[in-house]
Amino acid sequence: MRAMDVSHFNHSDSITIDRSPDDVYAIVSDVSRMGELSPVATGGAWDDPATAGTEGATFKGENAIGDFTWTTHCCVVAADPGKEFAFINRGQEGNLDLVRWGYTFEPEGDGTKVTESWQVLSDYPVMVRDGDESMEVAAIEARIEGMAQMARDGIPQTLANLKRVAEA
Repeated sequence: MRAMDVSHFNHSDSITIDRSPDDVYAIVSDVSRMGELSPVATGGAWDDPATAGTEGATFKGENAIGDFTWTTHCCVVAADPGKEFAFINRGQEGNLDLVRWGYTFEPEGDGTKVTESWQVLSDYPVMVRDGDESMEVAAIEARIEGMAQMARDGIPQTLANLKRVAEA
């Protein structure tokens, strides 16, 4: 199968939080707190605590949907305090670039405009297909669309939770 164009599988949303960009960044970049924020992520732990929160640092993310749980391996690709924090979900084995999650922080009045973004990356169809070379592109796209809908639903929930936690 030739490379599938997944660039249209992306979403972002924003919220304004009554805290400084540095304060909000500190919450988001502490992956152990993701369980407080996300409707899917239940937590995270740095592979090497000495590199926590730095570009290139890796962590394991714990996730759950109902009774189904799984672990992902992630790598920080942007760590600019008060400005941007982003990581790539590299999947359960840690060998595929599946999804880029990002957060940007912009001063807005006395608070911060936080934008969360989600972008499917080129290896996602490989993971969906999981060795089934006969899987049709339409079936792959339908599976990715299901995950995209979860992201579209989950991002506003995550941002609302971040606002609640940050402003408490």
